[in-house]
Amino acid sequence: MIPDFVIRQAMGLLSPAGERARLSVFIFHRVLPKPDTLFPDEPDAEQFDRIVSWISAWFEVLPLDAAVDALKAAKLPARAAVITFDDGYADNCTVAMPILLKHKVSATFFIATGYLDGGRMWNDTITESLRQFPDGQLDLSTLGLGCHPTGSDEQKRQAIGEIIGQAKYLPPASRIEVTDEIARLTGARLPTDLMMTSGQVKKMRAAGMQIGAHTVSHPILAQTELSVAREEISRSKAHLEQLLEEPVTLFAYPNGKPVADYRLEHAGLIRDAGFKTAVSTAWGSADVATDPFQIPRYTPWQKTRLKFALQLIRNLVSRKYTGCP
Repeated sequence: MIPDFVIRQAMGLLSPAGERARLSVFIFHRVLPKPDTLFPDEPDAEQFDRIVSWISAWFEVLPLDAAVDALKAAKLPARAAVITFDDGYADNCTVAMPILLKHKVSATFFIATGYLDGGRMWNDTITESLRQFPDGQLDLSTLGLGCHPTGSDEQKRQAIGEIIGQAKYLPPASRIEVTDEIARLTGARLPTDLMMTSGQVKKMRAAGMQIGAHTVSHPILAQTELSVAREEISRSKAHLEQLLEEPVTLFAYPNGKPVADYRLEHAGLIRDAGFKTAVSTAWGSADVATDPFQIPRYTPWQKTRLKFALQLIRNLVSRKYTGCP
C-alpha cells in the first residue's frame, strides 16, 4: 500500500503554495446511514468516513471563503482543499457532520431554502415513487416521459435516471406538477423528513460548518427568466441570513454545469446580490486566474483508496474547461 506521505508529496507537487496553488473542492449531496441499492453512487456513513480520512490525511482542509480569499491573494497553502454539500439533506446534519467533526474538518453546506422544514426535493419524489412501485412497467407516456420497466433495482435506477434527466429542465412549476402526477400514478407514500429543518441548519453553523445559498426551488438558472432567477438567488440569501443572523456570502449553482445550467449573466446576478464566491459542478481545480464566481468542484467516484487518489491526481493534472466564456 502506498503510504500517505507519498500521496501527500504528489498532491503537494501538483498543488503547491502561493502563486502556483491549485484548490481542490469536493462536492457531495448525501451521506446515507447505510447502503441503498437505488443510490449506489451516494456514500454511506462507512464509506464517507473512509473518504474524509483520506482527504484529511492528504490535504489541508479549509473553509471555502478563507480558501478562495487566500487563492486570490496568492497565499493559499499547499494541498489546499474544501469539502462542500449541495441541496440541504437532513443526513448532512445527522450522518455527515459527526464524521466531519470526528476528523476535525469543516464543510460548506448549500441549502435550497424552499425545501427546509418538511420539504422534499422533486427528484426525491421521483426516486421514492419508483422505489415503492411494484415490479412491472411504469407507463408515463401521458406525461411525455415514456414507459419504464421496473422489475429489478437496476431497472428502477435506470428509470429514475432517465426520468430525472428529462424533468430537471422543465420550469419549476411544471416540474412539480409532473413529479406529483408520478407520485399519484404509483400510489407512493412519500417521506417528509429527507431535508433539513431550520434548527438543523443552525446546529450545523454552531458546530463550525459554513452555510451557503442554493436558490429557493433549485431551478436551472439558464432555463429561467432573469427576473425569476434574481428573486430565487436573493430570497434564498435573505432566508438564510434571517435564520442565522449573519451574512451569507457563498452560493452554489443548481445542477451547476457552465452554459447548460448557468451563464455569465447569472454570475453577475450573484455578485450583485452580495455573494463573494460561487461554485459550479465543472471538473477541475481552481488557480489564481479562476473566476471566484465559477469555482470548479469534483469528487472521485472510485471506492478504493488508491483509485480515489489516482483520480484526484488526474483532476489536478487536468486543465478541463471550468467556467462560462
